[in-house]
Amino acid sequence: MRVLAVLALLTVARHLPAQSAGADSAAQEPGGRVVLVLPFDNRSGEANLNWIGDSFPDTLDQRLNSAGFLTISHDDRAFALDHLGLPPNFRPTRATTLRIAQTLDANFVVVGNYTVREGRIMVQAQVLEVNKLRMSAPLDDSSELARLFDIENAVAWKVARQIDPKFSVAQQTFLAASAGVNLTAFENYIRGLDAPTPAERVKRLQAAVAASPSYAQALLALGKQEFADLNYAAAAADLDKVPPADRLALEAGFYKGLARFNDAKYADAEAAFAFVATRLPLPEVVNNQGVAASRQGKDASALLQRAANADPNDPDYHYNVAVATYRKGDFAAAQREIAAALKLRPNDAEAKELQTHIAAGRTPLAAKAPFEPLERIRRTYSEASFRQAAFQLDQMRAMRLATLPPAQQAAEYTQLGHDYLKQGLLPEAEQEFEAALAADKNSAAAYAGIAQIREQSGNAEDARLNAQNSLRLKPNVPACLVLARLNLVANDLPASAAYVGNALRLNPKDPGALGLKQQLESRGQSIP
Repeated sequence: MRVLAVLALLTVARHLPAQSAGADSAAQEPGGRVVLVLPFDNRSGEANLNWIGDSFPDTLDQRLNSAGFLTISHDDRAFALDHLGLPPNFRPTRATTLRIAQTLDANFVVVGNYTVREGRIMVQAQVLEVNKLRMSAPLDDSSELARLFDIENAVAWKVARQIDPKFSVAQQTFLAASAGVNLTAFENYIRGLDAPTPAERVKRLQAAVAASPSYAQALLALGKQEFADLNYAAAAADLDKVPPADRLALEAGFYKGLARFNDAKYADAEAAFAFVATRLPLPEVVNNQGVAASRQGKDASALLQRAANADPNDPDYHYNVAVATYRKGDFAAAQREIAAALKLRPNDAEAKELQTHIAAGRTPLAAKAPFEPLERIRRTYSEASFRQAAFQLDQMRAMRLATLPPAQQAAEYTQLGHDYLKQGLLPEAEQEFEAALAADKNSAAAYAGIAQIREQSGNAEDARLNAQNSLRLKPNVPACLVLARLNLVANDLPASAAYVGNALRLNPKDPGALGLKQQLESRGQSIP
């Protein structure tokens, strides 16, 4: 089943456009957009630095996903190695690399190596284009080891540009994308993923969370391991800490729902599944939402029917609808559904017993022997299914936006950019703002958005230029605040105060402007 799920995802994704419909430079890329990043080879001769090689796929996967590529996950990569009879820590030859790529239907494979010497790390990456059997020239970079995030993000940017020369997101945006996670937390997270025992995994992941309490990836990995260890209360508590706006919140919500369900906290489980379903209504999520509702005595037949309609080839979904409608006394509907379930799985003993009671027209209370069938919950999270659905939703969004007038396209792209910006997803946000400008070059909001990204990534000159471009097109608060902050940092208090004053005239209650006003007044600078 895992093979089919992965291949189904990759079949859909082989020729997917970039995440932003406006960023169509790579949408027609003939080689496809599925990328496999393999662990980098440690050539330093120090085994205690092996974790760095394992960290490259993690960082590159994140950045390349943000660039609109589909990367093959850690779990699927491990599955491919196991499928080929290779150990998880295997470092492949070029021939084996091709076998792994072909097993997972990848279009590109990223390989690399690194050397650490006297506190510096030297990295070399190459991109193998699978269809043409062509290896790129080496992509080199180096830095102090303490700036490992910077070098990994820089390599990711170079790889994105190698695959798609028209990729337009600034390198500095990639470099700023790992803000908020310290190196100690990152090391413990990577070591935790590949720890040999569950206890060691939990210990490492707890250390990662302790070092960076808002580290969503570590929280998710810790919660999943606690769930696997049947420590449901701890799992739910840690998964609950993944911010709702984070891109990992859907997977965290699914496992939190399962953890609450296994602790018989059905209302909490229903709420967790409902949160996921509102954003990505996959059949397994809707099914679980319905099962959790049913455990509370609610009529969940509509939710369960939605799941069965979405995936009519799953016998459990038909079984669940049969149970729900049987419990309501709707024997005709129950008979149809149980027949569908048994057609798909003829040897299901529980379904056969339910069919007997339905055929006899006996409700649970009227049965001679105690008989209370329960709906079945889906206990596995299919990352392939989730990612496939997310990509398909992106395609649908892109098709819808393409039909809108340019100004409306720009407005929607800008809103998406701000949504990403709030989550700290700078590369994704920049692509949306660039797409807005591609649709409407006079979008003041898009220029203001790019100004905010440049400010956060430490490029004050470009931030100032984009904010000024925005204000030339239309007075707006975000651009004023960017310039106010830049002037404050430069200790030009009168200029900062002037922009704060402009922002407050546009919106007297803007919290950012009010905060800057307070800072300026505390330094003796009045607002005009």
